Amino acid sequence: MSRTEAPLVGLDDVRAARELLAGIARTTPLEGSRALSRAVGGPVSLKCENLQRTGSFKIRGAYVRIARLTPQERAPGVVAASAGNHAQGVALAASLLGCRSTVFMPQAAPLPKIAATTAYGAHVELAGATVDEALLHALEFAERTGAVLVHPFDHPDVIAGQGTVGLELLEQCPDVRTVVVCTGGGGLVSGIAVAVKALRPDVEVVAVQAGAAAAFPASLRAGRPVPLASMATIADGIAVGRPGEHTLRHVRELVDRVVTVDEDALSRALLLCLERAKMVVEPAGAAAVAALMADPAAFRPPVVAVLSGGNIDPLLLGKVIHHGLLAAGRYLQLRVRIPDRPGELARLLHVLADASANVLEVEHSRTERTLHLDEVEVHLQLETRGREHSEAVAGLLRAASYTVTPA
Repeated sequence: MSRTEAPLVGLDDVRAARELLAGIARTTPLEGSRALSRAVGGPVSLKCENLQRTGSFKIRGAYVRIARLTPQERAPGVVAASAGNHAQGVALAASLLGCRSTVFMPQAAPLPKIAATTAYGAHVELAGATVDEALLHALEFAERTGAVLVHPFDHPDVIAGQGTVGLELLEQCPDVRTVVVCTGGGGLVSGIAVAVKALRPDVEVVAVQAGAAAAFPASLRAGRPVPLASMATIADGIAVGRPGEHTLRHVRELVDRVVTVDEDALSRALLLCLERAKMVVEPAGAAAVAALMADPAAFRPPVVAVLSGGNIDPLLLGKVIHHGLLAAGRYLQLRVRIPDRPGELARLLHVLADASANVLEVEHSRTERTLHLDEVEVHLQLETRGREHSEAVAGLLRAASYTVTPA
C-alpha cells in the first residue's frame, strides 16, 4: 500500500452514515473523570459507548452496512462473526431492517453475549476458538447460502458508521486535543480518525491495543496485514489476530500512534471505571483508560477516551475486579512467623488492626521445613488501601519483630 493512497472513507461518508443512523443509534454522553484529569494534568472525558444500544458502538457500523444493501441482497439474509458485541449489533440491526441474521461466535464466547445475540433475533452458531476462526466459518456460510457477510470492521460502510462517534465527541468536546480509542481490528479508530482528522487535523488520535493481542504494530511495519501467531487477553472484544486491508490503510494514514497495555493495566482501568466513574465496562472497553493510567504524561489534555462497550460476563467481571485489586496493590498476601503458644495469633491480629488492614483469610502452617519446633507460619490475605498502605502494613509487622515474607 502506497503512502500516497487516500483513505477509502471520507467525512461525507461519515456524515451520510449519521443521517442514516438518526433515530437508531443514541448520541451517547460525554462524562468527565476527575481521577483521570488529576493524573493527566488537564480535563479528561469519557465517551460512553457502553451506554449505546446493545451495549457497544457496534450497532452504528452494522446498521449502516445492512441498511445500504438492496432488497435482493438482503433476501438470503446476512451473516457475521463476532466475540459478542458485533454479533449483537448485527442481530439488532437486521431485526430492525426485517432481515434474517446468522452469527458465528467462538466456542468460548461469554454466555450473556450469546443469549443477548439470540434475543435480538439472530441465529447463533458456535465455531472456532477465536474470532478469526469464526470468520472463516462465516465466509463459508456466505458462499454456500448467498448471505451477505457483515464484516466486524473491514468494510467502508462499517468504518463510516463507527466514525459517527468521532462527529459526536467533537461536538461534545470542541477543545479536545487527544482522542484515545481501543483497537482490535481497527474499525472504530479508523472511523473516528476519519471524522476527527477531517475537522480537527491538529487533534492526536491514539489507538490502544492489548499487548497480548496487538496485531497493528507488526502490520504497520510490514505495510500489510500480518497475522499474530497467538493471542491471550481478557479483552476479548479487541482480540483480533489480523487487521483488515481497509482498517490498516486508515490507521496508517490517519492515526498518530498505536500503544499497547498489559493485562494488569486493563484490570486496573476496569476497576477505576466501576469505582470512580460508576461505569460498567468490559476489559476491551476500558483499554483507552488503561493507556491513560499507564502513562498519563503521554496524552495532551483535553483528552477524550472512548469506552467502547459494557457487555461483560458477570463471572468474568468478578475475576477481573479481583485481578484489578491485586494489580492496584489493594490485596496483600504475607507469610508471618509467630511463636506457637496461646495468645500470639491475637497479638498479630491486634497489630494488623492498628495498621487498619482488613483480614480476609488466615491459615496456619506447622509443616514448613524451615520452621523451628516452637514456631507457626501464618498465611495472611489482607485488604489494604493501596500499595503505600501495603508497604506500611508490612513495615509495622517487621517493627513488631515479626519475620515477614511475601506469600
